Amino acid sequence: MPVNKGYKRGWKHGKERGKETNVRCGFCGRQVPKYKTFSVVRGFRITDPLLKEELNMRGRGFSLMSSKMYACPACARHRHIVRRKKR
Repeated sequence: MPVNKGYKRGWKHGKERGKETNVRCGFCGRQVPKYKTFSVVRGFRITDPLLKEELNMRGRGFSLMSSKMYACPACARHRHIVRRKKR
């Protein structure tokens, strides 16, 4: 789901914050400092109604997996996770 929140081009990152960890972009694999990335939560959904009904009839709760991944600024713009702020 696109968040479509605005972003700014400048990053305010001073020496007082120290060295931050680098994370890998989940889309292109680029190493990016964590403060520059945008977090995206990806989940697994069952869309087949027959399969949903069968899982609910068993009486067991089923868990849907979700994972947090990071997107670099270039991938976030390309995949419409964020958009540039209008001036």
